[in-house]
Amino acid sequence: MKKLVFLGIIVACLASCAKKEDPFLIQKDQIGKLHKEIIVQQLDSIYANDSLVKRIGEGDYVQAGDDKYLIYEKGGKQLLTLTPRQQHDKSEKIKTIQVHDERFKTAKGVSTKSTFKDIRENYSIKNIYNTMNTIVVIVDSNEYFTIDKKELPEDLRYDASLTIEAVQIPDAAKIKYFMINWEHVDKTENEKKDEQ
Repeated sequence: MKKLVFLGIIVACLASCAKKEDPFLIQKDQIGKLHKEIIVQQLDSIYANDSLVKRIGEGDYVQAGDDKYLIYEKGGKQLLTLTPRQQHDKSEKIKTIQVHDERFKTAKGVSTKSTFKDIRENYSIKNIYNTMNTIVVIVDSNEYFTIDKKELPEDLRYDASLTIEAVQIPDAAKIKYFMINWEHVDKTENEKKDEQ
């Protein structure tokens, strides 16, 4: 009897000490409840306790908008925007995720409230793309960050043909968009397999 009581206490302790899954943790293949193998058809059940707004693109032309699935918390706060790989196909996987809610954080603590300094100190910067109004910072994982050019020194804001280096971006520059690209991860993994 004492063994059973002792065993029950140990099981209870282990259960209470077990790490609870963080619903806002961003990992390589998972963001909270969403993992990269999920297909569009499963989104309704995964986000049954949240609001799922479907914005389905029209037509099959390049100019047509992508399908987008906007995830809102009950109460109205937007959490994520999901874009599948192909339009009009419920068996498609998610290609890109835009993170809106600052509670979502990478294992390194980077969120939408982070700055360029946080990116620089936690990731290896692979590339920086200069666009008309923003710069896109690509890191060595599946995340990329967009920074508004208003955050840059005046001489870097107006010429999209300039090459911008990491040292030119102020540490305090804020993230405008935080994106995850699972299609890029799949392509990279397939390229590695092909090399072997």
